[in-house]
Amino acid sequence: MPTIRSLPPLNLNVQIPLHFRCPISLELMKDPVILSTGQTYDRSSIEKWVASGNVTCPVTMQRLDDFTLIPNHTLRRLIQEWCVANRSRGVERIPTPKQPADPASVRLILSELTSTSGENEAGRILALRGLRNLAKEDERNRMIIAEAGAVPVILSAVFHDVGTVGGDEGHKDGRGDADDIRVLKKDSPRVCSDVSEEGLAAIITLPLNDAERLSVLQNEQKLAFLSSVLRHGSSEARVYAAALIEMLSDSKELPESRVILATADGIMEGLVRLLKDLNTIRAVKVGIKAIFSLCLRRQGKERAVEAGAPDALIEKLSHTEKGDTERALGAIELLCTTEGGCKAVANHAMSVSVLIKVILKVSDRATEYAAGSLLAICNFSEKVQKEAVQAGIIKELLLLIQSDCTHRAKTKAMNLLKLLRSVCDHHLMPDYGRTDVVPF
Repeated sequence: MPTIRSLPPLNLNVQIPLHFRCPISLELMKDPVILSTGQTYDRSSIEKWVASGNVTCPVTMQRLDDFTLIPNHTLRRLIQEWCVANRSRGVERIPTPKQPADPASVRLILSELTSTSGENEAGRILALRGLRNLAKEDERNRMIIAEAGAVPVILSAVFHDVGTVGGDEGHKDGRGDADDIRVLKKDSPRVCSDVSEEGLAAIITLPLNDAERLSVLQNEQKLAFLSSVLRHGSSEARVYAAALIEMLSDSKELPESRVILATADGIMEGLVRLLKDLNTIRAVKVGIKAIFSLCLRRQGKERAVEAGAPDALIEKLSHTEKGDTERALGAIELLCTTEGGCKAVANHAMSVSVLIKVILKVSDRATEYAAGSLLAICNFSEKVQKEAVQAGIIKELLLLIQSDCTHRAKTKAMNLLKLLRSVCDHHLMPDYGRTDVVPF
């Protein structure tokens, strides 16, 4: 049996009892679990040990045929009591760990979800909520849920408001195969039922593979359903639908996904309306992220301009957090590579002042996108050039060039300075179609 080294105390006054320490990390255990050999370890340490390819017990060196981890509740309570007793000496009480997901419990929840009759909506909602709560805990839970085959089942619940073509009576409960061809039920009293909404809330917490993405992307009726939820669902359902759309678009192996989503009737309009209608942090974040993703394709930019995205993005810039500001500015620069988008941004009363305001104030990436957008709209309109000069852009550009920001940002700033110096006698043509914006 390996010798267990002693650890130095937490401080000069506190010595951790030996049996409270994990034999692997030698640190105070926060979530003690018992291995099949009877030895206790901290959960995170033994999981890392096994994940590294080890198949033996670290202390006894016995080969492990059973990797089940059983929570040692008694030891955890003793550790918590010890922490409380030593609080005055700087020891913080370890929190009670939440029970992690395990394949058996996930399969049980999935079985409840698929076996519950269509009339028992409450049972299906509880099952979906249980999966969602487990998925929100950590990445490990999400992987266990996905590996248990939950995603197709949850997608089926999301689209259970979509009936089969021709009104096939065999699918009225909405629990048919995820690849079935479906259309919206004509007699549905709501755009999105509670089951569908809970399904949307659950599915956006889990990873999607490309086959699962295609099960939605290749079905016009499912896209129509998402479009309808985006425009007419509850506030929460609209945010969930927007998040799912962004997830569906995020695949390196499916470059056509962004085009499919951007050109689907009502989806871009729904995203823009979401951004205009809702002011919550979550809604703004999800809306901007989805619009940015779809604007990475030409068809997406064109539909975004038609839907009024330039105005919505500009008006939200003053109410966004750092990452959202970057994406909003990135989307604006992308829109400025089209004639319609550049015109819309140039004609907005707030564009110049808002874009100048963010230079060197948010991040290097935000500065770069703002400079690119200003270059585009100043190249588009002499009126905008004069407005920018009056708003103090020259000072900001000079500061930008002297800063340690990106080379691309400095190049855009220098080109903009050259343009503004010759504001009275230049005859440059608009340079649409060029951008350095990259996906996040």
